[in-house]
Amino acid sequence: MLKHVVLFKFKPEVKEADIVKLEKALAALPGAIPEIQEYVFGRDVIHSERSYDFALVSGFADLKAMERYQKHPNHLPVLDLVKRLCSAVLAVDFHHG
Repeated sequence: MLKHVVLFKFKPEVKEADIVKLEKALAALPGAIPEIQEYVFGRDVIHSERSYDFALVSGFADLKAMERYQKHPNHLPVLDLVKRLCSAVLAVDFHHG
């Protein structure tokens, strides 16, 4: 399985309603994109200096499946929302299992 981990740092002006909108948009993706085998996300609870604000961990059968997910028409508006809300985004992809 290919694990896809993404960390989000929100812009200072991002409001609670914006984060809720992102959470709803992310929650809708597993039902719309069959390539998604695993999908969890959530807000940071530690709030340390090195913490990011939000994380997504997803799993795909392989790199090709993840690439189809990334180009899927239901995923693209979520990417646009992330670009509007975030000052920084980090990602790492690795094989597991």
